[in-house]
Amino acid sequence: MFGLSKPPEFNVLVLRDADVIAHGIRQALATATPEERPGLEAAAAVAERAAAASDAELRARWVHERLAAAGHEGPVDSVRAVKTLRGEAPGLSLLAAVQLTKDAAAHRP
Repeated sequence: MFGLSKPPEFNVLVLRDADVIAHGIRQALATATPEERPGLEAAAAVAERAAAASDAELRARWVHERLAAAGHEGPVDSVRAVKTLRGEAPGLSLLAAVQLTKDAAAHRP
């Protein structure tokens, strides 16, 4: 019988460090002077929002950034976008690029 014995895997790793950054800011807030507090509170809010982003949102942002860096201006889920993304990320499989661009189209920045 022809074909694959199991469906191909979609392997894209999302690295998160916003939670570590938010923790560091909260620690700094504990010992902050009254003059430092407003800036640290604003930074903590930004870090908390970043930490709350879903994996799909992070992957979509990555795709949009790669396509923008390459000068792509058309639809994010087009064939040209898939080709551009694969050019920007050597080693990215066709399946992964197609899935990433479809997901990015659903999560516009």
